[in-house]
Amino acid sequence: MTASPRAALLEPAAREWKEALQRADHDMYHESEYVVLDARLYGGRPIAFWYEEDGRRLLMPLIVRDIPDSDLRDALSPYGYPGPVSDAPADTGFWERACAAMIETLRADGIVSVFVRMHPLLRAPLETLGRFGALVRHGETVSMDLTVSLDEMWKQTRSDHRNHINRARRDGTRIVFDDWDRLGEWVEVYHDNMRRVGATSYYFFTREHLAAMHDAVGDRMHLAVALEGDEVVGGNTFFEHDGIATGYVSSTRRAPRRYADELLYDEVRRWCKSRGDTVFHLGGGKGGCNDSLFSYKAGFSPSRHAFHTWRVVTDEPAYRQLVRQRAPEADPADLSATFPSYR
Repeated sequence: MTASPRAALLEPAAREWKEALQRADHDMYHESEYVVLDARLYGGRPIAFWYEEDGRRLLMPLIVRDIPDSDLRDALSPYGYPGPVSDAPADTGFWERACAAMIETLRADGIVSVFVRMHPLLRAPLETLGRFGALVRHGETVSMDLTVSLDEMWKQTRSDHRNHINRARRDGTRIVFDDWDRLGEWVEVYHDNMRRVGATSYYFFTREHLAAMHDAVGDRMHLAVALEGDEVVGGNTFFEHDGIATGYVSSTRRAPRRYADELLYDEVRRWCKSRGDTVFHLGGGKGGCNDSLFSYKAGFSPSRHAFHTWRVVTDEPAYRQLVRQRAPEADPADLSATFPSYR
């Protein structure tokens, strides 16, 4: 006898969360430990939507936030690329039923909308998702293929990056891995850069947050710092998970003819390749756009991946009312602009 489909909103400690990830291709962004810590930055509640049908499962991490001056809530992805994952990535019928169950389950919990950042490297039936909301393509992300030889990797690197990497090495810049005693020094560099670019408060990740993340996920998170003499002038934090290396937070102190950032990318990819990782995902430009940041990353590799966000209204009457009250100039039917538009 076939069991009935089941859907639920899981707390991070739920065994179903771990069991679903054991069966599906996923990344660090889907792990409950990561979601818990990111939810603290947003001031929200970490959960995951879970769906099971005939032994197949789908899981999507979310952070639920209260909508101010309301008894309603909305949800969004944690920072990064934590879109829905499943052990049935090609079964569109399964995904259709999972999406319908997601809308019903979130609405029943008072959640009126959900904003999801899809994972560019992991399979999902995008056309099916688009039928249950708006699927917006923002641009592309860049990854490095770590299965090619080091010579081929170097050939794929743009000439200006190669020149700068060579110059950094000649100038004596060194890269040190996993010296976590240097974390505080690097965070000062990172915060200086965030102030320079006018970043919002969310992006001022603290030493305490990064140390807590490392404590939570252990040797799946790494720190690489660039040293000039004994001074920390830059650094990258990144994850390794099932062969996928993913940049988390990085920054270098700006100075004329300093190329520590490019050297960091080169050394990290070589280090990850030596450990058996198959891909290093650099991400894309600011907000997913093909901007100068994207162009910089694109100089390290020809590999590109489409980046989408998925926007779903789960309670249309409540959503329309919120938009009318808080953003009357916005069209509640247009999910491709700022979403949710009442924020």
